[in-house]
Amino acid sequence: MKEFKKNTWFYPLAVAIIGTYDKDLNPNAMNAAWASIYDYNTVLLNLSKHKTTENLEVNKAFTLAFATKDTLEASDYVGIVSYEKEPNKIKKAGLTPVKAPNVNAPLFKEYPLTLECVVRSIDDDYHVIGDIVAIQADERILTDGNIDPKKLQALSFDPVNHKYLLLSGEVVGDAFKAGLKLK
Repeated sequence: MKEFKKNTWFYPLAVAIIGTYDKDLNPNAMNAAWASIYDYNTVLLNLSKHKTTENLEVNKAFTLAFATKDTLEASDYVGIVSYEKEPNKIKKAGLTPVKAPNVNAPLFKEYPLTLECVVRSIDDDYHVIGDIVAIQADERILTDGNIDPKKLQALSFDPVNHKYLLLSGEVVGDAFKAGLKLK
């Protein structure tokens, strides 16, 4: 076993794209690997102060899309380019914003799986807790009416090597069943 110093290594990290509107309803998107489930029907975003947190404080809503193999370049771009430095970053990324049906935030047509969320709270360190109010899934990623990980081709961020990994969807066991044989 090799020991490493403490670091921000956690596997897997979803590559999440946060969609928000500013006060004038201009869309913004940012790549945030530090997004996770918080509790039943809630998500947690660990952010710092920037355009997205300003937008969250104004509109109290956001979308959380999952980056895919097909959206890799656009997803990386919206993470490395700031809205303040490039207000046209959505267009440059080739993203198509549309108003989300249930919250005051943009959906981006290119992402096949998006959570629509309302802000429950934002603390002074910009930890955002959001309640999921709806989920939008493109029919092309469904099998038998459910999300198919093989079709989704979601990305994960490797914080050690700074790479994007494809989540293959390979099934290796059944949750809540595999361990039963040890009972």
